[in-house]
Amino acid sequence: MPNDSAFEELISIATAQDKNYNIQKIISAYEFASEKHDGQFRESGEPYITHPIAVARILLDLGMDTDTICAALLHDVVEDTQASLSDLKKLFGEDVANLVDGVTKLNQVALYSKEEQQAENIRKMLLSMSKDIRVIIIKLGDRLHNMRTLGFRSEQKRRTVSLETMSIFVPLANRLGIRQVKEELEDLSFSYLDPYAYNEIDQMLEKSKSEREEFIELIKSRLAERLAQDFNPLPAIEGRVKSSYGIYKKVYEQGRLFEEIYDKYAVRVIVNTVTDCYYVLGIVHDMFQPIPNRFKDYISTPKANMYQSLHTTVMGREGIPFEVQIRTYEMHHTAEFGIAAHWKYKEGVKGKYKFDTRLNWVRQILDTQQESNDVEDIVRAIKDDLAPEDVFAMTPKGDVISLPLGSTVIDFAYAIHTQVGHRMTGAKADKKLVPLDYVIKTGEIIEIITSKDPNHGPNRAWLDICQTNEAKSKIRSWFKKERREENIVEGRQELEREFKRNLMRIPEEELPEFLSLDMKRHSCETIDDFYAAVGYGGVVLSKIMPRLKDEYNKKYIQNQSQQSAQAFPDIPRSHSSKDSSGIVVDGIDNCVVKLSQCCSPLPGDEIIGFITRGHGVSVHKKDCINYISQKNSCPERWINVHWAGKGEASSSYYKVVLDVVGYDRIGIMADIMTSLQEARIMTHEVSGRVLKNGNSSMMLTISVAGTAELQSVISRLKKVEGVMSVDRSTK
Repeated sequence: MPNDSAFEELISIATAQDKNYNIQKIISAYEFASEKHDGQFRESGEPYITHPIAVARILLDLGMDTDTICAALLHDVVEDTQASLSDLKKLFGEDVANLVDGVTKLNQVALYSKEEQQAENIRKMLLSMSKDIRVIIIKLGDRLHNMRTLGFRSEQKRRTVSLETMSIFVPLANRLGIRQVKEELEDLSFSYLDPYAYNEIDQMLEKSKSEREEFIELIKSRLAERLAQDFNPLPAIEGRVKSSYGIYKKVYEQGRLFEEIYDKYAVRVIVNTVTDCYYVLGIVHDMFQPIPNRFKDYISTPKANMYQSLHTTVMGREGIPFEVQIRTYEMHHTAEFGIAAHWKYKEGVKGKYKFDTRLNWVRQILDTQQESNDVEDIVRAIKDDLAPEDVFAMTPKGDVISLPLGSTVIDFAYAIHTQVGHRMTGAKADKKLVPLDYVIKTGEIIEIITSKDPNHGPNRAWLDICQTNEAKSKIRSWFKKERREENIVEGRQELEREFKRNLMRIPEEELPEFLSLDMKRHSCETIDDFYAAVGYGGVVLSKIMPRLKDEYNKKYIQNQSQQSAQAFPDIPRSHSSKDSSGIVVDGIDNCVVKLSQCCSPLPGDEIIGFITRGHGVSVHKKDCINYISQKNSCPERWINVHWAGKGEASSSYYKVVLDVVGYDRIGIMADIMTSLQEARIMTHEVSGRVLKNGNSSMMLTISVAGTAELQSVISRLKKVEGVMSVDRSTK
């Protein structure tokens, strides 16, 4: 037996269980990993082998099988040591080797950004888990232990890893139904992303701990006394307190008081049959006062992660609201362990288990990405398709369709069948005609009206209306296959508009060479293929234009001969070949240029220059009040200027002030700063005040690359809970 207390404890627990674990195989996996990781240490200073052991222990607690435990012990040996997959296959079998291969991160490849590296890792993870779901369960165990030991990393790394955990791994754990992993990941991430709020909630919970425990025990005893009259043996009755992050979402995001959270306390009743569930519900409503609109039946309509239970919120004699959850033992196993419950509570698991119905969502995400070569779409699909709550609507035949909250009738049509979506001409909700942007509500009967013409297809405008990645992907796919000539024309026009807006003039015969990098990236063999990809949405020009503009400036602007500045001898000269402001003054070489503070122009704004005496050229926006009021005076000193690109790295960003108005709630500033950090926006100065009407006004000084990025930032901030308006300030 290896001399490692943590591993000895793992073996002791595995041996004590009823499951038939291959103990010798697990020991061999540990010895192999320990040998390979010898001399490696974690940032905490502990030997690296402590991490694989901890991950294996997490998976053991979830009840996973022998091969999964072995893969957990070995999950880093291929990436971090000289061991190969063929070594693992020889020693531990193909199943273990495939699991390790599925978990192993991608090697660092030459990609455009960290986001794309992350997206490629997720693509490989999804592909692997679609073949064997145990891959993602190992990955979740790996992430959970890394989060438990995240305190040894730098503050910036803690925030970065926590954001990734919240946006990707928490939704995955939720979709797989592994509640205990999901809630611990949420709370750990929350503690690093907003430590002030986390500590405040922790103190509130600690302060009321004795009262809380006394209240829950009182409710449990009352229920036990009443249920004993009808049940023998007595159903299991448990009590719990909502997680810290669950309370945070309601206190800070919804602006509620701590006392106003109705499901802060919860009691769970576990019975044998579905009939017993509804019988207990009647008893609970007879004993306590139900709170209106606080009943949810997840038994008749399970959640997407197969969660089933009855939820009702009631009020006791003490005047304290609490939630009662009622479910069967099988539902309870699924609720606690999700898809892992198969290994924990069912015997006879051999080889791979396909979980066809439970893995449909994985395949759907992969299918919706096949028409797009933009790997960042995968990250958006994870966030958009896994995180939101679902709505349930029915077809006229009674089939239930589950869609993310906010979905439209277009999304509903494509969820039924691709051809139903393509031939859609209208829709009815509860027999009433509704527009195509109608947002579906739970319980509605949606009827899709279709055309009999087999050549009928979707409208491009639908891409801006529908909400699900599945619908958007199918619409893009139709335009890609059925409207190539139309796509080429549309794409060419869109590219010309973007070039014109950015003051880029490229000879047509040089376009293929100029766009060669992006054509290769998006698998376009000809310039027409590239135009078509732009036309159907496979290439998003707003993403590639900043790089193209930089390339244009290097290739065309900097190599052009500069004209003489003899006409303006009184203008000071810059020491560089291109002014650091990134502005070109027509007809003048190397003059000093400054951005006027009265309007703070950004790349993308229409601008004009004013020749000052002895101070170079002052640049204003064309809608600047100073230019409008003075353009007819001294017309000879107003001169045409235009943006040359971002300029040098030290001057590629420009300061701008935003005026943000929102509700005066706790946490709004933290949410705004988090949103800016997620977008990687530098914040220089923040100030705020309370308005007379009770709202809050905040002034944010940030750096952006131009108007396109500014509009993106404004759109992000408007989505923050409580933000009412975001405007560019000219003060």
